[in-house]
Amino acid sequence: MEKGPVWENRIKKAAALVLTGMVLALAALFIVMDKKDFSENENRYLAEFPSASLEKIKSGEYMSGLESYLADHFPFRDFFMGIKTKAEMCAGKKEINGIYMADDGYLIEEYKKPENTERIGKILGSFAKELEGQNVDIRLMLVPTAVYVYGEKLPEHAPGRADVSAGGRSQMETAEAIYEISGIQSVDCCGELFVYKEKGELYYKTDHHWTTLGAYAGYTAYCREMGMDAVSLDEMEAQVVTEDFRGTVYSKAGDYGRKGDAITIYRNPADQLTVEYADTGETSDSLYNLEYVDEKDKYSLFLDNLHSLVEITNENAVSDRELVLVKDSYANSMVPFLAHHFKKIYVFDTRYYKQGVSVFVKEHPGVTDVLLLYNMNTLDGDLGIRGVY
Repeated sequence: MEKGPVWENRIKKAAALVLTGMVLALAALFIVMDKKDFSENENRYLAEFPSASLEKIKSGEYMSGLESYLADHFPFRDFFMGIKTKAEMCAGKKEINGIYMADDGYLIEEYKKPENTERIGKILGSFAKELEGQNVDIRLMLVPTAVYVYGEKLPEHAPGRADVSAGGRSQMETAEAIYEISGIQSVDCCGELFVYKEKGELYYKTDHHWTTLGAYAGYTAYCREMGMDAVSLDEMEAQVVTEDFRGTVYSKAGDYGRKGDAITIYRNPADQLTVEYADTGETSDSLYNLEYVDEKDKYSLFLDNLHSLVEITNENAVSDRELVLVKDSYANSMVPFLAHHFKKIYVFDTRYYKQGVSVFVKEHPGVTDVLLLYNMNTLDGDLGIRGVY
């Protein structure tokens, strides 16, 4: 009669001992294991151990910082996060941290309803007005992301699968509003992107950027608008520099078992390039820094990641025209195609360039063309927009 309760108590005690042992083991591992400063998988810096003060303790800031530190440095954190994501996926969850688990292995970032459309349009319009009378051709290209172009791959519940304007979240409706408010002549690359969907992958499956094929589609759209003959991909030298690229949406989703993407770069053998980085004083003959192939952020191999101003000279360009390119990182993988058409290209990241692009254009009478290029997913919160003047 007493056998049942006795065995139950023994099992409970054994379970308690196992749990206590696990807690002590994890505590010991937490103490002895090396603490990383940076998470490669999440592509972010981890929390530092907080400094204590009476004021921070009273306000709760110290405990909040301590919780962040413990969470960021928990033993085997990446492993447990991966298990959590897999469990959520097995339970049928199709959206994790704003990332949709889409068809064909795509991780697609959601598009949130924008809040700064009118402000952005006015800023860009003010920039164009500054250049009135300068005899330069100004164009604006707003690039849709995978959530728009690959809407059919989204889970059934996601806004955009059946109707890209579902929930008032259509990227290109917002783009049209910005085109109208700014008054800048638009370069609509949607048509080319939908054509090139049949030819290969236009966006990375693990990152928010377009692939070089997607960038090429955008380039052909610009050539169409400018009356330029696009260089065929067959005339360029292609090189797959990595097949293990895991980007920003991979980091956000936490599904760390996914296969990486390939990155293909193109070089035009007819070009003779000099690439100067104004902020570092470095010079190169290539638009690619392949040292990034060994880093987590492999997309940064295009134009050597972040620079306030990059000056590109092509001695074998097919014209003497000079282009000012004001952009986000989407443009970095399009520059190698554009370089063939311009004797000089000045590439600006206005998050870091503070002297005013319009002032630069006025001081450089050789500039004939201006292109502003941004992707629609990050445009609404892009800090560089404030620096476009």
